[in-house]
Amino acid sequence: MSPVQGVAVSQVCPAPADRVWRTLVDWRLHERWMYRTRARGGQGVGARVEAFTGVGPVGFTDHMEITAWVPATRESAGRCEVRHLGGLVRGRGRFDVLPLPDGRSRVVWVEWLELPLGALGRLGWPLVRIPVSVLLRRSLRRLGRLAG
Repeated sequence: MSPVQGVAVSQVCPAPADRVWRTLVDWRLHERWMYRTRARGGQGVGARVEAFTGVGPVGFTDHMEITAWVPATRESAGRCEVRHLGGLVRGRGRFDVLPLPDGRSRVVWVEWLELPLGALGRLGWPLVRIPVSVLLRRSLRRLGRLAG
């Protein structure tokens, strides 16, 4: 596995931070906003989350452990950090939910991934990073609409 800088996207949501937070960490709702992903799991530091990304039976399961958990309120930022523990997806991920004026919020999604396939993974990352960013940003727009 090869470490990577990662990928980061953010999106302003038309809903307050506390509502966006509740929608974000309700794992059962992930299939309604996160691209091709179904999730289940617990909440709080130490809890496990499993997320299957794919079409039908074809895909992969991302096994995660929550390493930071600070619920957002209308006045204060929230954060959920995970450690990816799977064979394919390894590294860290983080969601920040930041309150904004006028009942809006900003969600920031950052992933620091360890790429499989060594040098081939490092060479392929620049080609994959842009479509991954597009899909993550699209997912955050869907999250905003769902929470709003």
